[in-house]
Amino acid sequence: MKLAVVTLAATWAGLTFVTTPAAAQEKITVFAAASLKNALDAANAEWTKQTSKEATTSYAASSALAKQIEAGAPADIFISADLAWMDYVAERKLIKEDTRANMLGNRIVLVAPKDKAQSVEIKEGFDLAGLVGDGRLAMGAVDSVPAGKYGKAALEKLGVWSSVEGKVAGAESVRAALALVSRGEAPFGIVYQTDAAADPGVAIVGTFPENSHPPIIYPIAVLTESKNADAAAYLEFLKSADTAHFFEEQGFTILK
Repeated sequence: MKLAVVTLAATWAGLTFVTTPAAAQEKITVFAAASLKNALDAANAEWTKQTSKEATTSYAASSALAKQIEAGAPADIFISADLAWMDYVAERKLIKEDTRANMLGNRIVLVAPKDKAQSVEIKEGFDLAGLVGDGRLAMGAVDSVPAGKYGKAALEKLGVWSSVEGKVAGAESVRAALALVSRGEAPFGIVYQTDAAADPGVAIVGTFPENSHPPIIYPIAVLTESKNADAAAYLEFLKSADTAHFFEEQGFTILK
């Protein structure tokens, strides 16, 4: 008698995960910050080429992914776009601490639709509110999305946050904020320089001084509940010289 394989779907905070047959569960499952998509997709293809094994990634804001992990969503690896959300899962004993490492660095930039881009000098007291005018400033949600938190910190440091706070269009992820600018729905946005490089519809019009916000660090770790024997090897693969160029080509800094 043939046995039927039943696929069960479970929704965790807006993302859908599917239980699969045992053979398919040998894949590495990665939860990664949305800004990593282009570089990590390329690295995953190289992993498959070298090992004949698959790595599948769910991309979203680090805040959403951390909450997914807390709720019990199945994954092997977590890559956050800031230290705070990795600390959040670490405090709940949800990562293997000895695997945690700071992997990448990034910058935040001001972007505009490519056909309307004009250089902006980003300095203390610059008239961002005047530039935005009656439009909206696209950012990741400033209370949860790392790029939004970095952006708000920079605007506060430069003394312009209070003038633009009411104009902010908070998005669910940095890629969602990028899309608002790329589609012309917002005249300006604050995103990572790596996101700007990934979208031909936008142009960088200014780069925020590094001392205007906390250092942008992407930590990585294996999750406590991972039973995948390849998880540690995959993590080391991402940190190796074999994959560095995938991240550097997108504008990330490799942290040693």
